[in-house]
Amino acid sequence: MSRIRVSLPLRGMTCASCVARIEKGLQQVEGVHWVQVNLATEQAQVEYDPQVVSLSTLGERIEALGYEMALEQRQYRIEGMTCAACVRRVERALLKVPGVVRAQVNLATERATVQGLPGQVDEATLLRQVEAAGYRALPLRQAVEEKDREQQARQEEIADLQHRLGLSAVLALLVLLGSMVPGLPLWSQWPQGVRHWILLLLTVPVQFWGGARFHRQAWRALRHGSADMNVLISVGTFAAFLYSLIVTVAPSFFGHEEHHVYYDTSAMILAFILLGRWLEAKAKGRTSAALRALLALQPPKARRLRDGQEEEVAIEEVQVGDLLRVRPGERVPVDGVVLEGRSSVDESMMTGESLPVEKGPGSEVIGGTLNTVGTFLMRATRVGRDTFLAQLVRLVEEAQGSKAPVQRLADRVAAVFVPLVIGIASLTLLLWLAAGFPFPLALSHFIAVLIIACPCALGLA
Repeated sequence: MSRIRVSLPLRGMTCASCVARIEKGLQQVEGVHWVQVNLATEQAQVEYDPQVVSLSTLGERIEALGYEMALEQRQYRIEGMTCAACVRRVERALLKVPGVVRAQVNLATERATVQGLPGQVDEATLLRQVEAAGYRALPLRQAVEEKDREQQARQEEIADLQHRLGLSAVLALLVLLGSMVPGLPLWSQWPQGVRHWILLLLTVPVQFWGGARFHRQAWRALRHGSADMNVLISVGTFAAFLYSLIVTVAPSFFGHEEHHVYYDTSAMILAFILLGRWLEAKAKGRTSAALRALLALQPPKARRLRDGQEEEVAIEEVQVGDLLRVRPGERVPVDGVVLEGRSSVDESMMTGESLPVEKGPGSEVIGGTLNTVGTFLMRATRVGRDTFLAQLVRLVEEAQGSKAPVQRLADRVAAVFVPLVIGIASLTLLLWLAAGFPFPLALSHFIAVLIIACPCALGLA
């Protein structure tokens, strides 16, 4: 039995009775061995067994008592997620990092919000933990350039999916016609063996080029000891493809009677899921459009007055108390107070006010708003992450990263959905074989169970 001791920062305590309540409440949690709460420092020293209870459980208990933990929050971009099962896996990986109390991952925005004990979460360990789960975590930076690179990567992904979808859809339609409408002119005149070979040649690009991303991601998931929607898609389509390939290359392998091929199943499912992934990628791109528009409001440079001289500096160099000059047509660089001059400032993007607001000495101005007619001198009062614009961006990011209760339920279900489907499919195959039915019929039912679950990816999109 291992024990570790942590210091939990608390908020909301006002008197000694609060101390007693928290100590009693935490001591009732299974796995907690010792608790000492200090009102002056607002800290709770807790010794507990991590095999029995987690920091997340301790945090929930503290909130149930009417208090809260003072946690630091970080956001990361998670690369490589494709379905709800990935969300649960990343969250579990993040919660294994020492000091992490809560982890929430949003598939649509590819964002992870991590709340942990101040100064006790090692970012390098966190990044390695996510990588060990088969994904990549990138710390979010609020720079416009970072958002531009992210948007460029998103556009490249959409273009790649569009190319794969276009070719796969055309070939899949031809395979479907060849499989389901055997009476087509000219097509019906060819021997069945020739038709099977033509269907094989049409399906190969869809299976190995159109579906390449699913097979790669499925292999990566299996390599890390898990199964996601990609495993379902890959196993289902490969089962249909390999069976059809054997029937085409060695028709007598399953007996001398005539056997049906399932190239249309493999090709149509992959084309259908590619459509879902393409729609999903486009939807994800739109979720960050408002955020990029907000970030673009802040000008990259400001005009600073120092020793009577005006100089142009990067916005990151502006400090509280600096004197800044704003000319007509320029955006206010940071939050501040007007010292000299008069002007009208367009604050519609920040406050919704449709008409420009008159500004004079003593008036407050908001960074990112547009100066329309006059020139004024201002003193910076809030810079960097403290500005109104930066706080607004944080609120948007938090809103995008939050999940509805039904979405959290779906994430938990997805964690067991894929293994359950594969297990049911395998059991179906064994039962049909045990009942004495021929292998092709048993295999077709095995494939049906797998394939019927594949459109979940389209539903997620």
